[in-house]
This record gives sequence, C-alpha cells and structure tokens, in this order.
Amino acid sequence: MEYKFLIREDNEGIAVVKINKPKSLNALDSEVVKELHDCFTQLDSDESVKVVILTGEGKSFVAGADIAEMSTLNAEEGGNFAKLGMDTFLLIEKLSKPVIAAINGFALGGGCEISLSCDIRIASTKALLGQPEVGLGITPGFGGTQRLARAIGPAKAKELIYTARNIKADEALEIGLVNKVVEPEALMDEAMAMAKSIAKNSTLAVKYAKKAINAGLQADIDTGMEIEKAQFALCFATEDQKEGMKAFLEKRKPEFTGK
Repeated sequence: MEYKFLIREDNEGIAVVKINKPKSLNALDSEVVKELHDCFTQLDSDESVKVVILTGEGKSFVAGADIAEMSTLNAEEGGNFAKLGMDTFLLIEKLSKPVIAAINGFALGGGCEISLSCDIRIASTKALLGQPEVGLGITPGFGGTQRLARAIGPAKAKELIYTARNIKADEALEIGLVNKVVEPEALMDEAMAMAKSIAKNSTLAVKYAKKAINAGLQADIDTGMEIEKAQFALCFATEDQKEGMKAFLEKRKPEFTGK
C-alpha cells in the first residue's frame, strides 16, 4: 500500500517508519492513524522484519492529535476517534516484534501516547513530552491515562496529566518515561544501534519475552510466573534454542533462523 503520510524504509531486518506530515508537526488525524494501523498490520506479518523504529519527519515526533479535526466532534464521534487511536496503539504495543520510538522533537498528547505504546523510547535532547489535554478541555484519549501511569507510576502520571505540564528530555529520563537521551544528530544512529543489538538475537525468544512481559503486567505475580513458564517452555520447541545453546557450548556466535 502506498501511504500519503508515512515513509517506510527497510534495512537488514530493521524497518524504520516515519510519520511524514511536517507542516502540521506530524499531528495525528484519522487518516494518519488509519495509515499507521495498516502499516503496523503489515509489519506484524512481515517475517523479514525483526525490529521496528518509529519516528517523525522533520523537527517533531508527533505534536499531538489533530486539534482542528477534534474541535468539530460530538461525544459519539469523540468516542469513535478514541477507539481508532486506541486500537492502533494497542496493535503497536502487541506487535510480535520490538518497536523503538526515536523521539526527535515534540511528543505531546497523542505523540506521547504513541511513544508509550512502543517498547523502548530514545529521546533527542530537544524532545518535549507531555499530556496537555486537560488544557484543551479533554482527557488523554489514546491510552495516555493507562500507559503513562504504568510507565512512571500513578502519582507522577496524575501530576503531569492534571497540570498539563510538558517536560524536557532530561526530566523524562529521570522519571523513567524514556530509556535514553542523546544529541539530535545521534538519535537515529542510537536507535539503529539498539535495533541491531536486538535483531542479532533469536527473534522467537524476543517475541516470547515481549509477550511474557506485556501479559504479566496485566496480571498478579503468580499468574505472571505461569505466563513466563509457558513462554519459556515454547522456546524449547524451536531450532533457535538448539542453535543458541549449541553455539554457546562450541564457543561461537549463534546463527539464528527464527524457527
């Protein structure tokens, strides 16, 4: 599918997806969100892709949802718009391969929410993150009230959401909202280096680990242990497990096939 607002670039098992709407600072309207849903659906089934990097074209990651579009919505339409965003971001969160957000500028509202649906967040020193929705008379609607609290704890999440305060990258790192902060010119190199570090491992083991972490976060510790045991056991039915352990014993690098 040809996209109007997305650019996809593939490089040795790593797919880079750029939201390409720089005149509006990559704001998310319905059309962009639908394209993201289609793109990540394709990525999920593409066996050649091991890791995905999500970023924004230009000086912004995603400045937020499109205010002009939202300003005309009634309650029912607002709910439908929220469902579209939630379904798309849940698809990203549950993708069968890791997703790295390379946050190159504004990540506000829907931009912060889409970054939270990614597994790992690397921010430029020029990044600005936050959930400023209450200043517009609305709540976060693409999962922000749920994922932000899980990422940084409910007290800090409530502070940021209630005050509508945006924070710089260094504070985002301090509170655990991002994994790493780098200079702008190093952002994509850093994201690519991390992606390559992940891609060299067993794609099946990474997939099972991601599933165990995500499912376990929704459960009590006892249930979480059962989830981990099940995913651990699945590994022993794979060729990757045999190759990984054989390579270790033979003191060589493994050659994983994803089988």
